[in-house]
Amino acid sequence: MKNLLIITYYFPPSGGPGVQRVLKHTKYLRLFGWNPIVFTVRDADYPAFDYSLINEIPKDVKVVRSKIFEPYNFYRKLTGKKPGEPVDVNIIKKEGAKLSIREKLIEFVRGTFFIPDARIGWYFTGRGELNQLIKEHKIDAIYSSSPPYTCSLIAKYAKKKLQVPWIAGFRDPWTDFIQAPPRWFIPKYIDRWMEKSVFRTADFVEVAWLGIKKDALQKYPDLPENKFVHIPNGFDSEDYPKIGQKQNNVFTSTYTGSLYGKRNPKALFEAIEILLKQNKIKKEDFMLVFIGRFGQEVHEMIDHTSFTERINRINYLPHRESIVKLLESDALLLIVDESKESNEIVPGKVYEYLGTYKPLLVIAPEQGAVADLINETGSGLVAHQTNINKIAENFYHLFNLWKSNCKLDTIKIEKINKYERKEAANKLASLLDQIT
Repeated sequence: MKNLLIITYYFPPSGGPGVQRVLKHTKYLRLFGWNPIVFTVRDADYPAFDYSLINEIPKDVKVVRSKIFEPYNFYRKLTGKKPGEPVDVNIIKKEGAKLSIREKLIEFVRGTFFIPDARIGWYFTGRGELNQLIKEHKIDAIYSSSPPYTCSLIAKYAKKKLQVPWIAGFRDPWTDFIQAPPRWFIPKYIDRWMEKSVFRTADFVEVAWLGIKKDALQKYPDLPENKFVHIPNGFDSEDYPKIGQKQNNVFTSTYTGSLYGKRNPKALFEAIEILLKQNKIKKEDFMLVFIGRFGQEVHEMIDHTSFTERINRINYLPHRESIVKLLESDALLLIVDESKESNEIVPGKVYEYLGTYKPLLVIAPEQGAVADLINETGSGLVAHQTNINKIAENFYHLFNLWKSNCKLDTIKIEKINKYERKEAANKLASLLDQIT
């Protein structure tokens, strides 16, 4: 069996969507001839922790955890936040949101000194332990998982050291994406130079959604298109417990994940307000469940609805527990960021939603990558953030299905099942075989 060095920041006990892709690759790659050796961080300042995921790491997989300097405690002191309070959901603001002088200063520091991201310190602090790992194990290939994009820089260093093939994995685009801070021309140039050097040096660039490939080729049209390989996210059927399916006493719709400035439930709330005013639904007939981490703006939106008492906010849950909540729901909510990339974005959670075979209420562009996936699998109803009446109509349709104890008859189970995580690991292994 060949050895694959996996370089990733997000790894158990990290929680959240960023960890799932690389964790499932680690879990299944050995079925296809590749033995993962994981290089990650210790004592990380993760946005969320899920210690239950440690049990999913195969017992005999080698995991090396190296030291890292995390700057977010300094950020919390500057902003007056409590130790351990999540940072990411409060730094991504809605378009046009006003920033305080302190927030503007922090954005300047973030955009000027943290290139390509706030984990750049790991490139230096982890090098000694990475070199030791390389000495102790024969490495046949390298795989990196970004963001953070520092992982790609570390993998580039390892490739130069080892002279072996490298697949650079990306779950999101790099420069000028939603999470990227505004940069003035010198740090912007450095960031773009890093990005292009990674794309040039990697043997393949594995992308979780096709918009990442489009973004890269628009920026750097001289790159060969066949260097980019699309391996979509998926769901792991082993994560879904067998529970009895029963209808809730009230129409229960659930969202899992983060909500912040550019990804918010404002349009959904406006649609429900319309239905309430038209007396099509009553407050006591429905419940919205939001599970995850939410920015202050989102908490304020929830507090200002006329049906606040019908919204259940639950802090981040371990992955298996969140899956159970999905299975116990009547419909699932998917909200895509309001941004220039929204047509292309495919959140990883949509595949976990698909694995429940529950109907989806999707707020996203009606002509875009998510809509294509929903149409392919027949798994739900889609409306754009600006089309409040259509969102209301879709919500009311799913509500009536629940009321009449009917199922969405368009769901195509065979189309959904092809997005198993095991199949994604198989595709990655085939790519590794090709370059070695």
